[in-house]
Amino acid sequence: MKEIKAFIHRNRAADVVRALRKAEFTTITVVDVKGVIRALEAKDQEYSTELGARVMTEVKLELYCDTDRLDEAIKLIQDNAQTGQPDSGCIYVSEVSLSVAI
Repeated sequence: MKEIKAFIHRNRAADVVRALRKAEFTTITVVDVKGVIRALEAKDQEYSTELGARVMTEVKLELYCDTDRLDEAIKLIQDNAQTGQPDSGCIYVSEVSLSVAI
């Protein structure tokens, strides 16, 4: 099993989630986070006194999937998170060694 963490622009999150759900990926978590990524427009940024830098609210999407569907999930995220800018976000993949139902 794999864990995918994708940091994407907030305005692309709904399209990414919609595409993943349509492909029947169901273990998705979406959280607003503050990031130091390039904003699409300067008005999307704010100054963080905690971080001492200009930040913007971005989305951290977490998805768990079977290894054999990893490439499909990555492709869906890439295609639907693209903003047209060179820096549309990042995708990280980790191995999940154990999953226990509660």
